[in-house]
Amino acid sequence: MDGMERMKAILTLTAALAFALSPLVSDGFNGFRPDQFPIPQIDPPGQPAGYAFAIWGLIYLWLVAGALFGLLRRDVAPGWDRARWPLIASLVIGAAWIPVAQVSPFWATVLIWAMLLSALWALLAAGGEDRAWLRTPIALYAGWLTAASCVALALMLAGHGIMGAQTAALAMIALALVIALIVLRLRPDTPEYAGAVIWALVGIVVANATPPNLPVLALAGAGIAALAVSALRGRAGQV
Repeated sequence: MDGMERMKAILTLTAALAFALSPLVSDGFNGFRPDQFPIPQIDPPGQPAGYAFAIWGLIYLWLVAGALFGLLRRDVAPGWDRARWPLIASLVIGAAWIPVAQVSPFWATVLIWAMLLSALWALLAAGGEDRAWLRTPIALYAGWLTAASCVALALMLAGHGIMGAQTAALAMIALALVIALIVLRLRPDTPEYAGAVIWALVGIVVANATPPNLPVLALAGAGIAALAVSALRGRAGQV
C-alpha cells in the first residue's frame, strides 16, 4: 500500500506542476473574447475586475508547494492520501483548460465545473493536519473555482440569450453563494475557502462600481458579509 500512496503523491506533484505551467506553455487566458458568443459579452456584470485574477499566481505556487511537502513529508499520511485522487483529477483537467477555453467557451464551462466538483471533493476529503500545506491551497483553489465556474456559466447563459446579462450575473452570484455557504457548513475549518470567494466578490464590486450597478453591488456586498460571518463562526467553533 505504501507504494501506491507514494505514487499518488508523485502524481499530485506532477499534476500541480503541469497546472501551474499551463499558462506559460499556451498563449495564456485573459477571459473569453466577446465574439466567442452568439451575443457578444462586453463588460459582463458578473465578471470580477481584472486585478482579481492575480490570485491564480498564489494558488499555483501554493498548490505546488503543498504537493511537494506532501511528497517529501506526508507521502503515506491518510489525511493527505484521501484528497489526492480528486485533486489530481481537478489539476489534470485544469492543465488542459486554457487551450480549450481559447476555442470553446461551452466546453471550457463544462470542464471548469468538473474542476470545481473534484476540487470540492478533495477539500472535503482532506485531513485536518498540516493546515498550511494541505487544506489552505486546496481551499483557495476550490474557493476561486466556485466563483470562476459561476462566472463562466453566467457568460454562457447571457451569451446564448438564455438570460439577460444582468439576470445571469445575479443568478450565478447567488448560486456561488449557495455553494460556498454549503461548503462552509460541511467544512467550517477552512476560512481560506471563504476568503477566495470573497476576493472574487470584491472584484465584482469593483467591476460594477462605476457606473454603479446597484443590484449586483447589493447582492455581492450581502454575500461578502454572509461569507465573512460564516467563516468567523466556523473558525470560532474550531478554537
